[in-house]
Amino acid sequence: AAILVSGFVSLTLAPMLGSRFLRHQKKQHGKAYLALERGFDGMLHVYQRGLKWSLVHRRTVMIVSALVLIAMVPLFMWVPKGFMPSEDMGGVFGITEAREGISFRALVEHQRAVAAVVKSDPNVDSFFSSAGARGGGGGNSGFIFIRLKPRNRRDLSADEFIQEMRPKLAKIVGMNTYLQSLQPIRIGGTLSKSLYQYTLQDADTKELYRAAPEMESRMRQLPGLQDVTTDLLIKNPQVNVDIDRDKAAALGITAQAVEDALYTAYGSRQISTIYAPNNEYQVILELAPEFQADPAWLAMLYIRSSTGQLVPLSSVASLKSSLGPLSVNHLGQLPAVTISFNLKPGVSLGEAVNRVNALARQTLPATVSTSFQGTAQAFQSSLQGLGILLLMAILVIYLVLGILYESFIHPLTILSALPFAGFGALVTLLVFRTELSIYAFVGIIMLVGLVKKNGIMMIDFALEAQRSSTKSASEAIYEACVVRFRPIMMTTMAALVGTLPIALGFGAGAESRRPLGLAVVGGLLFSQMLTLYVTPVVYTYMEGLRQRLGGKRSEAPESAVPAPAP
Repeated sequence: AAILVSGFVSLTLAPMLGSRFLRHQKKQHGKAYLALERGFDGMLHVYQRGLKWSLVHRRTVMIVSALVLIAMVPLFMWVPKGFMPSEDMGGVFGITEAREGISFRALVEHQRAVAAVVKSDPNVDSFFSSAGARGGGGGNSGFIFIRLKPRNRRDLSADEFIQEMRPKLAKIVGMNTYLQSLQPIRIGGTLSKSLYQYTLQDADTKELYRAAPEMESRMRQLPGLQDVTTDLLIKNPQVNVDIDRDKAAALGITAQAVEDALYTAYGSRQISTIYAPNNEYQVILELAPEFQADPAWLAMLYIRSSTGQLVPLSSVASLKSSLGPLSVNHLGQLPAVTISFNLKPGVSLGEAVNRVNALARQTLPATVSTSFQGTAQAFQSSLQGLGILLLMAILVIYLVLGILYESFIHPLTILSALPFAGFGALVTLLVFRTELSIYAFVGIIMLVGLVKKNGIMMIDFALEAQRSSTKSASEAIYEACVVRFRPIMMTTMAALVGTLPIALGFGAGAESRRPLGLAVVGGLLFSQMLTLYVTPVVYTYMEGLRQRLGGKRSEAPESAVPAPAP
């Protein structure tokens, strides 16, 4: 939409304004103007000498260009790859997890210990803490949400705050706390204890429950991963009440009566509501706390029979202690175990994904299927999707330029600057230790449009010069580069100055925008330094190819290069 509006304005409003404001008047310019003009004339003189050298040593220029193009492959492999940069929104949430089978009162005590550590940190503005099962989780988990102080009033970013809190919270015995920075975009509907999820599935739960702990243990040893945990909770202490139905029937006790007695003692049966002037209170029937902690008190529980007599539970049922699952998770109707993990600072998501996949091939049996979920899954698909998008953008530009110039060859000349732009963008990301995220990839796609305009301005002038005169390809492209040097520098500098604040990364949410700015600034700088010399050489080679394929344009020898103007 912005390009369409800009095109309309440039074809209508801009010419009208030019007719009103452009005047050929002789007037005395100031010192600043004269200094800038002297600087530009010096740049033009240096460029003319370099351009003449490149047109004479065309083979050397092409060899350097080929080396840059070849270097793109290992450079792309070296650059760390990510999905979305972590953005400091001033919010951190965490999931707490105690041992399986912990009582609610003990869980609350542990949750309060976590809250006390969070409260003592000077970067925290406020927090909300809750204990107990929610969202399908087990009764051994809790939740805490932390709101940090404004960025100008705290010393640490959200990610740095998490790294600082991790060893402090690890000192709480019997409680694991998994913190995550709140992000503006969250992929996937499952809230896990860590940011990235790796899911294992198998129809045979016995094999799945054997392989998952082994995989989790080996993932903990992988460099770059932290907060490795799983949702496999199968060691929850439980008491099985095995009813002797013959004896119970003889005493007039049904299985429903046993169930009701257990729920009344250990459940949350509401028996009444007390209405006060300003509030109402639910009355919950349950055993006293001292009788809830020890399973041995189950034997002392009495059940009322159909005749009104009280019968101890131990006389009609046997109690057996065992271990069982706290929850059984499924994904796509198959039993599933999800191993979640976070990344250590400086580790890219692409590197972690490759390591986990390699470990799975070595550890898991063939019957266990694996897949990344949430953000990690979206990252895998984005690598393929963005690459196809970039190729399609280049193809569409080639087709449009081919239609406009009625040529299959010179669109390639214009697009010859793209490898240098991509090389500059990747080198910049590598130097600044920034991941090739989805935002950086958008910046590279933007470079396709920004860089090709240099070639368009040069090639368009050179073709017109050859059509209207008998100049050779070298003479025409030399004149085009010298005449169009000023507008090329103006447009490039305008794009650089406009993108530089994004690359510097100031303001809220700068973490997301900075990769885009770095890719654009680095790509423009590198391509500007080289394409002003490489594109003219490519043009001469393409013109020679066109002649061999049957072109009829009359031209002088290609070696004729005009000397720089005095």
